[in-house]
Amino acid sequence: MIKHEKAIETLRLKGHRLTPQRLIVLSIIASGVGTTGDGHMGVDEVFQAAKKAYPYMDIATVYRTLHLFKGLGVVTEVAIGDRLHFELTDPDGHHHHMVCRACNGAFNLSPHYLAEFRDTLNKEFGFEPDLEHFAVSGVCAKCQEAGVKPKGNQE
Repeated sequence: MIKHEKAIETLRLKGHRLTPQRLIVLSIIASGVGTTGDGHMGVDEVFQAAKKAYPYMDIATVYRTLHLFKGLGVVTEVAIGDRLHFELTDPDGHHHHMVCRACNGAFNLSPHYLAEFRDTLNKEFGFEPDLEHFAVSGVCAKCQEAGVKPKGNQE
């Protein structure tokens, strides 16, 4: 089952109507064609695309729909720079990112990289981390090569 279908099934199972507005927002996020180029879409991007498909769409509807989707676990919210971006939640529930502080790019991080980290926290501190959604910030290889400094870091 693809993520889009899983999201529709979740809406139905939780008793939410499949309104045209919700289906449009869902299909836009499922397309993953945002300005970040990595499947993460900002609210304004979702709104602009939705307005093209459904001229009567308003920004409040987009915000309400994204809030509903986030509450149902249908979308994941990621802070990239000073803006929130959204993408469909992975069916396995784990979603990790590396966020570049220089270009604001967000890159998916495989959960297996965090397995040792989880084990270390558990063994050494008796702490079971909640890593269903985890983001680590830094500077991506492309920005390092170009000598781009993180935003707000003007050394």
